[in-house]
Amino acid sequence: MSQSFEHQEGASVSKQTSTRLRLIDRVNIVARAVPVWSLYILLLLPVPWLLYLAQTGGLGREPIKALEHELGEIALQLLIVGLCVTPLRQHLGVNLIKFRRALGLLSFIYVTLHLLVWLILDIGILSQIWADILKRPYITIGMAGFILMLPLAITSNNFSIRKLGPSWRKLHRAVYLIVLLGAVHFIMVKKVWELEPLIYLAVILILLVLRMPRRRKTQPV
Repeated sequence: MSQSFEHQEGASVSKQTSTRLRLIDRVNIVARAVPVWSLYILLLLPVPWLLYLAQTGGLGREPIKALEHELGEIALQLLIVGLCVTPLRQHLGVNLIKFRRALGLLSFIYVTLHLLVWLILDIGILSQIWADILKRPYITIGMAGFILMLPLAITSNNFSIRKLGPSWRKLHRAVYLIVLLGAVHFIMVKKVWELEPLIYLAVILILLVLRMPRRRKTQPV
């Protein structure tokens, strides 16, 4: 009786595994067929829509602040999605590596737009900009994250990969610090403890833990 139950349980597990593998294969087939340029078009669509909402009163009483917030949050979300690529491949077999560079560049575009809205539409006075950067810690942290992103964006191309060699990978590890700075910036911007920014930070920490190299178990002699 127990052997029969174990056989049924084993068959059920095998069927579930087979179904999961087929699903992963389909996802990978679709991912290979999707061109990278289409990701830029798709993920930049929110920009004109947000600008339209800002012009027509769809972003509330403070459209500039709301626009600034939305662009910054999308940038953080894209950074987090980029962090998901390696764990998805290592733990589930889902291969989205071809999109990782595009996700990084798109996050940089959104951070730049976020910064431009703050510089031009929100502040607009050069002396006030420097005063805010030096006086307000959340702006200092956000600006530090943006500065760290600059070399990553500039070197996100095949020429830089060939030119820098192994140093390219070391340079782009700065994204771990950048995404943490982005999460801390988001938490501090809120000025009160809210659940949403804390969830972002928790997800980031989990993803960073998943990316840590596993220790090999030493076999007894």
